[in-house]
Amino acid sequence: MISTRRSVLLSGASAALLPLLTGKARAGTDVVSIGYQKYGTLVLLKEKKFLEQTLAPQGVTVRWAQFPAGPPMLQAMMAGALDFGQTGDLPPVFAEASKPGELICTGHEPASGSSEAIIVPAESSILTVNDLAGKRVAVTRWSDAHWLLLAALRKHGMSFHDIRAVYLLPTAARPAFENATVDAWAIWDPYFSAAGDRARSIVTGNDVGTGMEFYMARRQFAEGSPALMEAIRTAVTQCDAWAQANRPEVVGLLSASTGLPPDTVARSIAKISFGLQPMTPDIVSRQRETADIFRKEGLLPS
Repeated sequence: MISTRRSVLLSGASAALLPLLTGKARAGTDVVSIGYQKYGTLVLLKEKKFLEQTLAPQGVTVRWAQFPAGPPMLQAMMAGALDFGQTGDLPPVFAEASKPGELICTGHEPASGSSEAIIVPAESSILTVNDLAGKRVAVTRWSDAHWLLLAALRKHGMSFHDIRAVYLLPTAARPAFENATVDAWAIWDPYFSAAGDRARSIVTGNDVGTGMEFYMARRQFAEGSPALMEAIRTAVTQCDAWAQANRPEVVGLLSASTGLPPDTVARSIAKISFGLQPMTPDIVSRQRETADIFRKEGLLPS
């Protein structure tokens, strides 16, 4: 369960987390701490400094911490080390099950199911989801790719008991996939696009209705500092509008962040639209359905 792995996830999340745990951010609201990954709106927000420009006149500093995936980021947020972050659709479900009411969803980006897939080597004999029976499938535990994998299996009358799930972060899963240590990989962009012609997808998020990015905040921060929370939302909205209108520069920034070739990032960016969206009853119901399915599968603690 998440709670039993908390210290492990935190210790491996990011070296940048340490100053957040010891700094004065926890003492007041003169520092806002934001978690981000190498890809997405928040790394663009960091590079373009829209939030710093808004908060600097108020004497508020922004601290950034990079994470390899959503689950360790939300663990850090629940530990009080972060105020705000962006993650896929499944990590918030497990966070809520671990510490109910600790975090809140403040909005989401438009769904982009084509940005995640289950991929196999181009020459693999695996052609359909059913062909994954008994095969080794790499996936990051509690990530949105974990939900993609379960949703795809269920759609084809299967469960996790029918495959051999290998839980790896993307940095470890990529060489495992390339060296044929695993037979398939459930993964999101930009790693999906980076696979290129060496891999092919057997299912994408569009096929099973997955692929959404949520903005998460620590409840204590959001409710205790509403002006700062609104400033963050305004900066994210500004950044999304800029990104939608300046895709060539977005490609350059994300290429530098990920270390991937610009053409790979361009293929990935072409699949998505930028734009902060409000939470709605439909989105909440969708998340509740995800939680129910993982609970029935015996993978959610509560």
